[in-house]
Amino acid sequence: MLVTKNQRLDWDVIELLADHFYFKAEKRTDVGEELFVQEDNEADLANATPRAPIVTVMGHVDHGKTSLLDYIRKTKVAEGESGGITQHIGAYKVDYKDKELTFLDTPGHEAFTAMRARGAQVTDIVILVVAADDAVMPQTIEAISHTKAAGVPMVVAINKMDKPGADPEKVRRSLSEHEVLTETWGGKYQDIEISATTGKGIDTLMESLILETEVLELKANKDCNAMATVVDSRLDRGLGPVGTILIRKGTLKIGDPFICGDFPGKVRAITNEHGERLKEAGPSDAVQIQGYDQVPRAGDRFAVVDNEKELKKISGERQRVRREIEMKKMSVSYTHLRAH
Repeated sequence: MLVTKNQRLDWDVIELLADHFYFKAEKRTDVGEELFVQEDNEADLANATPRAPIVTVMGHVDHGKTSLLDYIRKTKVAEGESGGITQHIGAYKVDYKDKELTFLDTPGHEAFTAMRARGAQVTDIVILVVAADDAVMPQTIEAISHTKAAGVPMVVAINKMDKPGADPEKVRRSLSEHEVLTETWGGKYQDIEISATTGKGIDTLMESLILETEVLELKANKDCNAMATVVDSRLDRGLGPVGTILIRKGTLKIGDPFICGDFPGKVRAITNEHGERLKEAGPSDAVQIQGYDQVPRAGDRFAVVDNEKELKKISGERQRVRREIEMKKMSVSYTHLRAH
């Protein structure tokens, strides 16, 4: 494995590495960790209802990820939108032939890996965008390795088919060198030739996403406390700390007390991608939340808690542990500096 010094490693790799040097790796469990367990229990499985798939678009810079998302947004976004998208919240829902899909504006490969390393499986399907007038580039390879490590299905979109120098066969050849054999070449990955400018092949791409969704049979329990993952956040001058969350299960309502990362909060407002205020949001919804104590980070886990007193206690304990870790880091780096 080729890794950089600030890249996050999966737990099994850490265990393997420690074992190689005759050490035993221990997983440090944080206080209140049980609140964030996203695995479905018996009650969840019994009450599960179908949910929309979460689709992440990945690929190299300038290969047309944004133009593809813009085209889908303009032509397929759920009805009832007035005056265009009023704010960018990093994700939005699309209606296609009575089926809903949630598109996630690619949060950058680092954020994608960080979310995965922190146990947040935020995507169900990945669209890998490769330009037909180019080929597989470093970020494309990165996207392939992330997708394979996450174990999610991938659909290849060969973009810029309207360009004079478009050569889709070159792209397929290039992909096959990285162990991505497309269906056209007898492999398992669906490949669709598209143009995000003219709209060619977009419907075929949407059909292939629905096909992948049917195979996955995605379900979630609506009738429990909401659990979510932060995909985007910022400090707004008028609203204070705001963050976009992707709900994995449960229903989120205004007034719900929650813990996000190490900090408590209370849902003050829920806003969708059209800037409309909502009273509640369910599984696979991507919504912007107000009511955080601090600005959350991408990949932070979000969980609604019943007992507010317990919430204060848990968040206080988590913050104390976090401070201790930071202090240790600082003293280690200071000792290291003195040694030099």
